[in-house]
Amino acid sequence: MPLGLRKKKNKSKESSNLVENEEVSGHAGVGKSAVNGGGLPAPPANMRPKLVFHTQLAHGSPTGRIEGFTNVKELYGKIAEAFNLHPDEILFCTLNTHKIDMEKLLGGQIGLEDFIFAHIKGLKKEVEVYKAEEALGLTITDNGAGYAFIKRIKEGSVVDRVKVICVGDHVECINGKNIVGMRHFEVARMLKELPKDQSFTIKLVESMKAFEMLEPRSRGGGGGGKSSGDGKIGTGRETLRLRSKGPATVEEMPSEFEEKAVKKVDDLLESYMGIRDTELAATMVEVGRDKKNPDEFAMALDKALGDFAFPDEFVFDVWGAIGDAKQGRF
Repeated sequence: MPLGLRKKKNKSKESSNLVENEEVSGHAGVGKSAVNGGGLPAPPANMRPKLVFHTQLAHGSPTGRIEGFTNVKELYGKIAEAFNLHPDEILFCTLNTHKIDMEKLLGGQIGLEDFIFAHIKGLKKEVEVYKAEEALGLTITDNGAGYAFIKRIKEGSVVDRVKVICVGDHVECINGKNIVGMRHFEVARMLKELPKDQSFTIKLVESMKAFEMLEPRSRGGGGGGKSSGDGKIGTGRETLRLRSKGPATVEEMPSEFEEKAVKKVDDLLESYMGIRDTELAATMVEVGRDKKNPDEFAMALDKALGDFAFPDEFVFDVWGAIGDAKQGRF
């Protein structure tokens, strides 16, 4: 359909999953890839080698082993089981660092040699903010399991001047409305629609920190509030691709085209919608890579991601970004 006519459419014992006296040094070893070489079909699921990942709580813990998950919610459940927690205590995960580094945030892919650090709920805080400008200077993302949180704070913005608000803070409530379970784009829209020249109240939950992690807050990127976006997830040749719908798959590391296209689409998501989501960006690139024109791409997006109701101008720009990546123009 032409673009102009598109419409919106029980706890286990902790010792069973923990590794005694194991130190973290580099990347943890994992199981073999489930991808068969030589063009042969993949073996039945019950005959495939299990993928085992190592994990710790970011503020400090023994090392745990987890396996058998196919999406982010199941991953959080496995981590919670390993450390005798409730899954709702986990805010987000980073890969290969215990720090709140938004460039290492776990998204839709995990390298087969990545070490997973889980950041759990810590201090709660309630802040009153005066919205002196139309834009607050926040970029919102979510953890894929119902928690939206702050991924970036623009330097010099309204929120940057409120020093108790930090990158990594989970947004729990806005003006008394509980937003747990809402997607990042819904939270970003709520914040954008708050009236200018008025105050609003926001309840936040920061992640638990070890003593040595207490440091000046990060804006979530490089100078000027911009993110480099160059940090690659994982160092292995294959990754585990987690999907919100459908089973997880083991895939080759993203090609140069895919990396460039996903980064550009993620930048467009931030520009148009105030969110960053590499899994969503990767899905859009996957949908658009074999489409012949913008209308065909728009129809495919509606089918795959109809809940988002993307603006037509955004869809055109994403189509152009995918085309530029194919041609190597950036």
